[in-house]
Amino acid sequence: MQTPFKTIGIIGKPSDPSIAASLAALNAFLKQHQYRVIVAKDSAPFIDDPSVNSYAIDTMARHCDLVIAVGGDGTFLAAARAIVEYDIPLIGINLGRLGFLVDISPNELSDKLLPILQGRYTEEKRYLLRTKIIREGEIIHEETAVNEVVVHRWVTPSMIEIITKIDNVFLNSQRSDGMIISTPTGSTAYALSAGGPILHPALNALVLVPLNPHTLSNRPIVVNDSVEIEISFCQTKQINALVTCDHIEIPKVLISDKILIKKEPKPIRILHPEDHDFFYILRHKLNWSSGYHNATKP
Repeated sequence: MQTPFKTIGIIGKPSDPSIAASLAALNAFLKQHQYRVIVAKDSAPFIDDPSVNSYAIDTMARHCDLVIAVGGDGTFLAAARAIVEYDIPLIGINLGRLGFLVDISPNELSDKLLPILQGRYTEEKRYLLRTKIIREGEIIHEETAVNEVVVHRWVTPSMIEIITKIDNVFLNSQRSDGMIISTPTGSTAYALSAGGPILHPALNALVLVPLNPHTLSNRPIVVNDSVEIEISFCQTKQINALVTCDHIEIPKVLISDKILIKKEPKPIRILHPEDHDFFYILRHKLNWSSGYHNATKP
């Protein structure tokens, strides 16, 4: 069979020697099947192979047809942000605990990974969010997020007071610990723990979830993902606020700043085994229907 992929990149969880065996096994497996392999520079020392090719994570995608992230969802998120500009697909191998995005185990390389590499897979597209911090009319910081953007109080016992606009139309003002703006991908992460709904990955939607709002009637709201969301502060004195994009922190946000959040135009292409089933993953990861005799995957 003619494979659609020739050069494959490997990105592992950085600074974690426990992934060494899995990285070495994957590298050997890919080379055994005649693929050219490139390894992220911070993962290459874990592979005892003098012929290994390595690049920095933010440049390796230029040389690859596909990237495999080895670790948990955090590693997958970092890989997704690094390759989104290059329109190449991403596969996840799960070494983590929960793993909504990484659905292949290290012992399934022949059964699940190889068929994907040979062209038998299910592909889905997941969109990222781009956040801009605007200060005095200028962009002072930009960052992307696969899961969510969070605006929350930082190093202060007081709530923050924020105003939310959707496409420049006033939505509400609130006193709370902050706000989560989540993609469908992130709806099973922080937003879920804060009481937000689970969004199917195919939905063109975002969910806004308040964090511990002062007014209990302030509930999550789902909006179309084509909108631009603006968050600003209505305090009269300086507060400490923090913006995070996935796990990347943007500190020292001022009350005069505006935070603009909009969907990235390019999606991440994720490849799954042909039998990929989102609802099975929900049941399995969240321990739903454990007593039902048909709850397991066929």
